[in-house]
Amino acid sequence: MRRRVFITLVGGAAASWPLVARAQQHDEIRRIGIIVNVAVDDPEAQASVAAFKQTLQQLGWSEGRNLQIDVRGVAGDPERMQAFAKELVALQPHVILTRSTPVTAAVLRQTRTTPIVFTVVSDPVGERFVESLARPGGNATGFTNVESSLTGKWLELLKEVAPRVKRVAFIFNPELAPGGGSYYTRLIDASAPASAVTPIVAPVHSAADIERAIGEFVGEPNGGLVVLPDITTVVNRRLIVALAADIMCPLSTHSA
Repeated sequence: MRRRVFITLVGGAAASWPLVARAQQHDEIRRIGIIVNVAVDDPEAQASVAAFKQTLQQLGWSEGRNLQIDVRGVAGDPERMQAFAKELVALQPHVILTRSTPVTAAVLRQTRTTPIVFTVVSDPVGERFVESLARPGGNATGFTNVESSLTGKWLELLKEVAPRVKRVAFIFNPELAPGGGSYYTRLIDASAPASAVTPIVAPVHSAADIERAIGEFVGEPNGGLVVLPDITTVVNRRLIVALAADIMCPLSTHSA
């Protein structure tokens, strides 16, 4: 899923779009829209955007001279997601960089012409963002963060750390996960038998749900936790880590 130039890493995933050769004079002001799945002031978002800007500057693009960047953060709010998607498309940027499946879906509902580069998307083909991984087609391209074999690898890691693990809770928000969560559940059901564990799907929609799900899960021994990537788990990642440290020990935990 390649365009002409790859330029930077954003939150662990590379972003790319058509740019002129580095040696060419950059006189025209280009506009880039960015929508992240967390708040704009989130440390992870700030670090990612800063790295993105730094790499662009190394390629000859700098804000105030030949580049304008508009950044929006949805903080896990679906309504804000739709509003910011509409707002950024209306600004007519040359390209929009999105992070997460629901953010990308929101932007694609607003435009099928503006180039979109997505990151942290689990199932771009299944979500119909692209026609195929080899030939994306349309106006979107980008990078997936979950490949089918990874679920088995997560379980293997848990078993290596804690061989006695027999039950594994998979925490994610089905409303924000690919295919309404069906993409994850298919992977879980397919990989669990090989690791001899009982998979437990733990749907969450808020911080309160996360506390409840983890609290209920610790009632029995030999359990492990896999946190699947979606906006709800990312926004509440510090809470999940704190709960794992405070009440899940000695349970084993692995975050996707």
